[in-house]
Amino acid sequence: MKLPERTHNCGELSSNNLGLSVHLYGWVHHRRPHGGLFFLDLRDRYGTIQIVFRPENKQLYKQAEALGSEDVIYIKGTVVQRPPEALNPNMATGEIEVFAVDMILLNPSKVPPFLIEDDVKASEELRLEWRFLDLRRPEMQKALILRHKITQSAREFLNKKGFLEIETPILMKSTPEGARDYLVPSRKHKGRFYALPQSPQTYKQLLMVSGFDRYYQIARCFRDEDLRADRQPEFTQIDIEMSFVDPEQVMAIGENLLAHIFLKTRGLLLKTPFPKVDYTEAMARYGSDRPDLRIPLEIQDLGDILKNCEFRIFKQCLSDAGIIRGIKIPGGASLSRGDIDKLTAEIADFKAKGLLFLKFQEGELNSSFLKFLTPQEIQGIINLFTPGEGDLILIVADQSAIVSNSLGFLRTHLAEKFNLYNDQEFYPLWVVNFPMFELDPESGRLTAAHHPFTKPFEEDVHLLNSDPLKVKAEAYDLVLNGNEIAGGSIRSHQVEVQQKVFEAIKINPEEAQNKFGFLLKALQYGAPPHGGIAFGFDRLVMLLAGQNSIRNVIPFPKTTTALSLMDGAPTAVSAEQLAELGLKLCTPEDIHEPEK
Repeated sequence: MKLPERTHNCGELSSNNLGLSVHLYGWVHHRRPHGGLFFLDLRDRYGTIQIVFRPENKQLYKQAEALGSEDVIYIKGTVVQRPPEALNPNMATGEIEVFAVDMILLNPSKVPPFLIEDDVKASEELRLEWRFLDLRRPEMQKALILRHKITQSAREFLNKKGFLEIETPILMKSTPEGARDYLVPSRKHKGRFYALPQSPQTYKQLLMVSGFDRYYQIARCFRDEDLRADRQPEFTQIDIEMSFVDPEQVMAIGENLLAHIFLKTRGLLLKTPFPKVDYTEAMARYGSDRPDLRIPLEIQDLGDILKNCEFRIFKQCLSDAGIIRGIKIPGGASLSRGDIDKLTAEIADFKAKGLLFLKFQEGELNSSFLKFLTPQEIQGIINLFTPGEGDLILIVADQSAIVSNSLGFLRTHLAEKFNLYNDQEFYPLWVVNFPMFELDPESGRLTAAHHPFTKPFEEDVHLLNSDPLKVKAEAYDLVLNGNEIAGGSIRSHQVEVQQKVFEAIKINPEEAQNKFGFLLKALQYGAPPHGGIAFGFDRLVMLLAGQNSIRNVIPFPKTTTALSLMDGAPTAVSAEQLAELGLKLCTPEDIHEPEK
């Protein structure tokens, strides 16, 4: 059957097209008889339009009555003005309708497992199982269209800035450091494996060595790690690398790219340059290295006020080189003792041993531990927090990391509970001067805070062997509304410095050569100073789309257990496939967790 050429989509017709004969295609959205006429809404990805069937064309009317939801149809008709009482201001095409003169049922649909509409009641599991139907919903289509627009605006900006889009390999050498690699067995070289890239990091550095001084890629990345709402086993980055730059120059490109994306996709003007905050300051003031500055609450240090305090908890904390900090929650005095006990239990996850609280009511502070403080100490607390009537002050006394993490959690949790956000819709900022290393809480091993290719501050290089936890890195993160949306650093372009970093994290020369010998070789052949940044593309789309999970802005996502409910992946493979690859499956008894 030769199909008539589509003249218009379902979202573009208006009162400017009255009297026009049109050919439309789409899905049956809603259908209903009314006043002797039969109406249906025809939907495609561009919008929805009302089609009218009149009873004088009995055959066509009967065909329309037999249609079901999600049937695919062709309509030929004439654009007419809706009667005044039938205007629909909630519909882009609500001033007009199409009188049908011909229709072809192209493919009937079974009854869908849920309604194709934005306010869908189906569970996320059901939606993911029937993702090809879920993607018909206008909300999902808008998200993917936005994803496309962000990609195009990023390319537009970077192309104009002289960047080259260069693809790097998907099958690469396994160099596990941090998250686990996804491994791909080689049929040609049995017993040997490729890995899927966790990022294009080493390849983009090699491109800098090769003289391609401005590179970018919309890169697919893969990490076999435990998942959360904002993580997927495969994800997308806007990956950027530049030669002959310092952190300020890379950050300027990063923030101007973000501003360009916002302007092109949302019509919003982000003020640049973005504010910067030192990592140490961010942890002290906000309890997080990705602070949400829409929350006008800051953590305060009580160390000076309580340095001579005789209250046992405070005195013991300070003698153990701990810190005492607190945060004021406007209106928080309405929390009951049971509510505060729940908060105490929640910060126990950060190893906090307790939570002290003071309520400001009837013009004075009230708390069970005030009797252990001097009048000067009490007045010092009032002066520091300047509480108003009904405010709550929460205090944690412990080691620095525990205090920061606990109060950072309370800051965001209670801001949401009491709706303490300011009116600014988006608040971007840079967090800079990260520590080069951190201790893994489980193994106690020193690991790279960002990745081992980050350049340490030149003045700290001498500390790499003697006191690595004091080393600062030329690293920077771009944070938006409490979400890290981009991270980057200047790289170690001198082989001697790179080798010292490997030594600090206990990668011996033999292991370094085995994993990264190709990079170390390249650094010895005129590697330029270089650095870059990578945007978490899925998370950026999520924020711009106003969604709360990246699964809502990825066409075919996995669940939090890395399953694809729609097609059943991962699946078992045949014995013949395994044999061809030289592989044999272990029994459960053969599998042992690797030693840490």
